[in-house]
Amino acid sequence: MASERLPSRSENYADWYNQLVIQSELADYAPVRGCMIVRPYGWALWENIQAALDLRFKATGHVNAAFPLLIPMSFLEREKEHVEGFSPELAVVTHGGGQELEEPLVVRPTSETIIGHMYAKWIKSYRDLPVLINQWASVVRWEMRTKLFLRTTEFYWQEGHTAHATAEEADAETLQMLHVYADFARNEAAVPVIPGRKSDTERFAGAVHSYSIEAMMGDTRALQAGTSHNLGQNFAKAFEIRYLDQENQLQYCWTTSWGLSTRFIGAIIMVHGDEKGLILPPRLAPYQVVIVPIFRNETEQKVVMEAIDRLQAELAGIRVKLDDRDGMTPGYKYNDWEMRGVPVRMEVGPRDVEKGTVALARRDRPGRDGKAFVPQAGIGETVRLLLEEIQQSLYDRAEAFMQENTHKPESYDAFKEVVQSGWADVWWCGEAACEAKIKEDTKATSRCIPLDQPDGEGVCIHCGKPARERALFARAY
Repeated sequence: MASERLPSRSENYADWYNQLVIQSELADYAPVRGCMIVRPYGWALWENIQAALDLRFKATGHVNAAFPLLIPMSFLEREKEHVEGFSPELAVVTHGGGQELEEPLVVRPTSETIIGHMYAKWIKSYRDLPVLINQWASVVRWEMRTKLFLRTTEFYWQEGHTAHATAEEADAETLQMLHVYADFARNEAAVPVIPGRKSDTERFAGAVHSYSIEAMMGDTRALQAGTSHNLGQNFAKAFEIRYLDQENQLQYCWTTSWGLSTRFIGAIIMVHGDEKGLILPPRLAPYQVVIVPIFRNETEQKVVMEAIDRLQAELAGIRVKLDDRDGMTPGYKYNDWEMRGVPVRMEVGPRDVEKGTVALARRDRPGRDGKAFVPQAGIGETVRLLLEEIQQSLYDRAEAFMQENTHKPESYDAFKEVVQSGWADVWWCGEAACEAKIKEDTKATSRCIPLDQPDGEGVCIHCGKPARERALFARAY
């Protein structure tokens, strides 16, 4: 329940975000440093994200399973680059049952190693391939600086892990899942994203190629919103994941991994939220419509509630919340649900019942511009069309914002200015030293090399060397 006024989004974006997560009851701080408690409203949002993704995963042939939380330390040490990449973030269990363990156990930071161990056991022949498994789980990465949803020591996610007979199949899988994430972001979350390849510096530890979808937040910073990794044969060789091919020759598999986490809730908050609070996309919102009854006495209450019963029956299939809390004014409820971002508010009073109308208020258009009186007859279809209109409106607004704040500077001086408050789309040589100097000068990092590339070549924005690809640079979360 809202208890105090939110900080100004335009004046203090960070405080606005932190307070909004708390006041909207999405999450709260846990007693363990860097961890969060996801509250029922936040978990309902995550469940809707899970459902939308799970449907897509299964439509592409993937199945769900569960793997252990605790992983032998020796497993991580088998893939050198992997353990080096994760070692600063590991939480390690050294004692169990009152005794020191023979081998330390790592609390799962990601599951490539334990799954690789099992794939080596399960896969024997080309007939066993491909293996397409996903798991829904939590992972632990010992972060030094944390922020609710965006970067926490423990977070929830899904991680897909697949094994294939050929490099081409693994590459196709990696890109397929990247596009699944992009489709989800755009069509369910109304968040425009740029799919692209990560630079070698930003590549996942142990991967051959890493890809991501990058989203622009409301303060123009970038957020890596989902990743997909082509692991080549690195983990297959480390864990002896091999199969007999059709010529009866022993071959190493080609593997992939991909994941999207509760960090995406942070993206939804920052892409769509405004000074009044959350604005949730209708397809993911825990409640799509909140009904606020208005009455002054028991007689009016009876009339209004009877009408609401009829309306709720017509709204079947829509996620509806009736706010019949006692002792709170309609105005208080309006503000509370505005802050929580419910897409549509329906107000029903005795005059509305008499006229056969209801008031519908759109969350994406606060004030009079977003409020209209509509007939009660056919209310189900009216609300369904309105929810679709809001969904599209949110996407269009976010897309326009991203376009307005993505620039193509022609000089390094202009580049340095652009990335302080926007994205830079520039020719880049791809060299790590050049990337490091840009980060040192501007605090901006290469977000991705977009899959959609123009024809021709150019010169690197920083060093002036020939460049064959354009890259996005921005300051990021």
